[in-house]
Amino acid sequence: MSDRIPLRKRLSARLLLASALIALCSVGATAWIAVATTTRALKQEQGQDLAAGNQILAELSGYAATHPDWKGVQGTLRALAAKTGRRIALTSADRTLIADSATTPTALPPAPAASVDPLRIDTYTETGAQLSGVDPRAVGPYRLTASERAHLRAAARNVLSCATSLGEDARIETRPGGRPVLRAADGSNMTARFQARCGSALGEPTPTEQRAVADLTRGVRACLTKRRLTLQPPLSLALNTTGDGDDDRFLLSYVKTVGRGDLDTVEDCVASARRAQLAPYVAPVAELFLGIGDRAAPRFDMSPVNKAKVAGAAGLVLAFTVAVTAVVATRLVRPLRALTEAAQQPPQHHVRVPVTTRDETGILAEAFNDLTERRERLEDQRKAMVSDIAHELRTPLTNIRGWLEVTRDGVVDADPALLSSLHDEALVLQRIIDDLQDLAAADAGTLRLHREPVRVDELLQQVAAAHGIAADTAGVALRTESDAALWLDADPVRMRQALGNLVSNAVRHTPADGTVTLTARREGAWARFTVTDTGTGIDPADLPHVFERFWRAEKSRSRRTGGSGLGLSIVRHLIAAHEGTVAADSAPGQGATFTLHLPATEGPEA
Repeated sequence: MSDRIPLRKRLSARLLLASALIALCSVGATAWIAVATTTRALKQEQGQDLAAGNQILAELSGYAATHPDWKGVQGTLRALAAKTGRRIALTSADRTLIADSATTPTALPPAPAASVDPLRIDTYTETGAQLSGVDPRAVGPYRLTASERAHLRAAARNVLSCATSLGEDARIETRPGGRPVLRAADGSNMTARFQARCGSALGEPTPTEQRAVADLTRGVRACLTKRRLTLQPPLSLALNTTGDGDDDRFLLSYVKTVGRGDLDTVEDCVASARRAQLAPYVAPVAELFLGIGDRAAPRFDMSPVNKAKVAGAAGLVLAFTVAVTAVVATRLVRPLRALTEAAQQPPQHHVRVPVTTRDETGILAEAFNDLTERRERLEDQRKAMVSDIAHELRTPLTNIRGWLEVTRDGVVDADPALLSSLHDEALVLQRIIDDLQDLAAADAGTLRLHREPVRVDELLQQVAAAHGIAADTAGVALRTESDAALWLDADPVRMRQALGNLVSNAVRHTPADGTVTLTARREGAWARFTVTDTGTGIDPADLPHVFERFWRAEKSRSRRTGGSGLGLSIVRHLIAAHEGTVAADSAPGQGATFTLHLPATEGPEA
């Protein structure tokens, strides 16, 4: 096959050429960029890295929020400097040095990059601007004692156990002050919802928190008095114990019973009183200075030696790329050739392609082998189906032909009994042809349904009435049970056909004095039908085949013990057309149960 493909069109050659071209272009572009920009980039390495600055500011703000002073910050500064490659220095407001990551003291930059104040923090900007806010790690007097933490932790575990029993995927998260909250898998706060549902003391403030809130309330009221604002009723502050909030920080909520103008004054007093309350527990405001670190930028000299290094590296990369591409292309093309040769084999030769890789090509080979096996099975099924159809049609046709021949020869007279027998054989033929036509329509997707509201109890009565005579003749009791006001949106004719096939099959395999029960029950949004008999049952090994065409448990295929073998297959297609499912369950000697699940609807009166 490869001899018929020109070299320039072979997949391996195309891959090799493309890889070589890509490698050459990439190496050339990399060398040009290195020559043109490295020296300038190294000389101009200065200024502030916004991401590193934000990281440094966040780390130092966290340190200030959890320490009353800056003692011991030197180790934190050096660790941040080693991580970010920046020089970091902290000074007081009058430029007195607090700590510096530089090993050799040098002059600080002319202006600070930002102010580190855990009581007034927000997004760091290039100009050093910060918006008002309180670092959530600054908890101060709200930090819980060890016993309070243990008590709330136990309450949180109880709420978590309750939420888990209700089918929720949750976890416990501990806030900076030590208070646990309940979080869902997506990060949303579930504390308030499950406190009410599960009943827990998790939402109750602890004595420590109550004292801190009372102290804050006094500070706010003093501020309001100073601003000559009197509230009726008096201001009431409450701790947000659930951890809810737009930014999920440590928040306080209060009863907003004042007008819009006074509300701003109340909010200012709450903010100022809270800062005054937390001030003794956090480090004082410090100025943050950022530099370029102690590392000196090396000079990159494009000397002839460096040029030779670049050229040699480019050559090695190019050679390696070509070698790897050749190996990969060969391994890729080999299974593709095997697939092509297998696909070109005659239909009667079922060839399997060896799977040599686990990549896309190997998956393609497995899919090809699966397709070959499915084609073999379909061919076997087609042959078996043709044989079964011929067998089913041969018996009634042979009977009709035989009686017609002896009647033509004058051996017997064409009396009413003979004509009735021939008519019965013609009905058998018609029924087989109708069943085959229904199956063909289902396979082609042209099976038409005329849906309308169907009352289930009336449907069961109609099926029972249609098969009552046959059941009485066989000595079998036919019973129906149904929930009231159960409706379907279905084709009543097709539903009677499906249920009728199941009932006639059950009556046929139930001995005299047996019972066939047809029931319908509502299960949520579904209607569940069952046809149960007390007959001989079905062997467990035969259950997977009961819905196959022309399959019958009686291998002799005698019509005295079974029908054409198409009824259950038609049931499966009709129920599938109604967006339902059908299943069989049985044990030898214990009868059989066929279960249908169909979407239920509300009746017209609803």
